[in-house]
Amino acid sequence: MLCGNDGAVIFRDDADRAFMVRLLADHAAAFGIAVHAYTLLDHRLQLLVTPEGVESKLSGWMQAVGRRYVRYFNDRHGRTGTLWEGRYRATVVEAARYLLPCMVAIDLAPVHVQLAIRPADHAWSSHRHWIGQVQARWLKPHPMVWDLGNTPFAREAAYAALVDAGLSAADRERIETDTLRGWAMGSPEFTSALQARTLRRVTRARAGRPPGRPSASPE
Repeated sequence: MLCGNDGAVIFRDDADRAFMVRLLADHAAAFGIAVHAYTLLDHRLQLLVTPEGVESKLSGWMQAVGRRYVRYFNDRHGRTGTLWEGRYRATVVEAARYLLPCMVAIDLAPVHVQLAIRPADHAWSSHRHWIGQVQARWLKPHPMVWDLGNTPFAREAAYAALVDAGLSAADRERIETDTLRGWAMGSPEFTSALQARTLRRVTRARAGRPPGRPSASPE
């Protein structure tokens, strides 16, 4: 996720949006990134991707896209300085549990910020591709998408039904919050395996008293 600095608009018109889509597509193959879903909002770019292979470089891809877009945007609109609110935000998801919900959340984002009445009304997202209305060959299907049906039509219909069903407010909040804070989304086994590989906390803290701290005794 890339956000505009202090909530600044990062896409002023369709020319800006088209340029960003070209950047994403052109740089994805070079950096070994499979893009599964995206949406361009006025103040934010949301993505769902899988780095492919040992040579894949997610941070390099995001930096290349971000820097090139800032140069374009500043030149076109006669401005200077930063455009982004710091570094991109990202997290890891367990595909079996959260990949499709994350895709749905990305496709529904334009509706929730009132850029569109229906997901298919927003031209600047992956939604139309996955329901068969347009072809965006640079987007790559995840195995979880293949599992939705045995034919393209079946997969498109099944995915459209998922988006129509929507997400609960709690699920939307969790996906956005965990992404912004870098908290992994997955089963306890999945997150425990991730935690064993890093000193940084990878999940949200459990509610309640920190472990090992005694409770207060009554006077």
